[in-house]
Amino acid sequence: MSIPAAVFKAECLKLMDEVARSGRPVVITKHGKPVAQLVPVPAEPTSRFGYMRNTVTIKGDVVGPTGESWSADSGEDDPLVSAARKKPRAGRARLKK
Repeated sequence: MSIPAAVFKAECLKLMDEVARSGRPVVITKHGKPVAQLVPVPAEPTSRFGYMRNTVTIKGDVVGPTGESWSADSGEDDPLVSAARKKPRAGRARLKK
């Protein structure tokens, strides 16, 4: 639906109710050119909190020890940390003086 600005000014409240009821936007024109659009407010999004409730099942003890040795306990160096230390870092280019 497209209406001139003068008509919109005269019937603003009625048009707002119409847009809210029908969900269809209204284009407001000046001298035949579109200048504004009255659109309905989008529906409130549903909360994402709790949307996966009852979709996961915990089997076994998730906080107890796994039985695997941990490098922090054994005093060994972690192979991933060692590899990261050996890899050169990309630094910022130095400015020549």
